[in-house]
Amino acid sequence: MQGRNTTDALLAKNFKELALRHPIEKITIKEITDKAGVIRPTFYNHFQDKYELLEWIIRTELLEPVRPLIENRMINEALLLLFMNMEKERGFYMQAARLEGQNSFEAIARDCVKEILFHIVEANTADKRQKFPWLTPERIAEYYAQSMCSVVIAWVKSGMSVSAKELVEIYNYMMEHSIAEILFG
Repeated sequence: MQGRNTTDALLAKNFKELALRHPIEKITIKEITDKAGVIRPTFYNHFQDKYELLEWIIRTELLEPVRPLIENRMINEALLLLFMNMEKERGFYMQAARLEGQNSFEAIARDCVKEILFHIVEANTADKRQKFPWLTPERIAEYYAQSMCSVVIAWVKSGMSVSAKELVEIYNYMMEHSIAEILFG
């Protein structure tokens, strides 16, 4: 397994470097493997395509480090770590955020966030009677994944114009206030 993780990380590193110079949709598997110094079949032994590699980057480099914080109810710390990790690789995420359509960065990120939130919500609501049975763990995870990704994509597309710390405050403000409070004070 260690060799697999090493190869995955090598492919991800080279993919991110290429993305700093070229639009992601134009990067070929051959370019990634040539830069990584591996043969094309190696790539396909690890990933179906570059979008699956992007998903691996999101899961491994952004979400796995924050999951323990979320599970320990350290939400602000998790958000700050997530946003700071994105800031560190600003160029890559700005390129990734430009991906539109079927393999958009937003859709890939939303699915990854939804999955992690679903497991956490499900684990924390399994024994509890819900006030609104319609509000399933799936719907809760979808709602928060959608809102989180919407804010993050807008932030990235704005050039990450506010700090990670300020974005945490903005996100919390939006989540803690009803739409009526925000619209009408």
